[in-house]
Amino acid sequence: MAAVRTEEFNKKEIELAAFAKVIAHPARVAILKEIAKREECICGEIVGVLPLAQSTVSQHLKELLNAGLIIGTVDGVKSCYCINWKTFEKFEKTFTEFFNRTKVQNSNCC
Repeated sequence: MAAVRTEEFNKKEIELAAFAKVIAHPARVAILKEIAKREECICGEIVGVLPLAQSTVSQHLKELLNAGLIIGTVDGVKSCYCINWKTFEKFEKTFTEFFNRTKVQNSNCC
């Protein structure tokens, strides 16, 4: 197996790939959509609207938290989550720049 040589890529490329990896799972997309459509932090209701076990939802929430896409508070057994819009805006900008640059550079290709 070949060694991963991420050090050969720039910081933006590494961050963009890490972000894409986090949102690549449909359960995480569904969780983000569910959290975003609420006007307040949501807690246990996430499990009720997804076809997944509570433990599975918790693992996906952990990945989203680690990526900074959501923020949350834990008070005993109660956890509340909301979208971290600052992180979303950062990656929206990064993805837009990536797509726009790629489109311009490759506009004459088949």
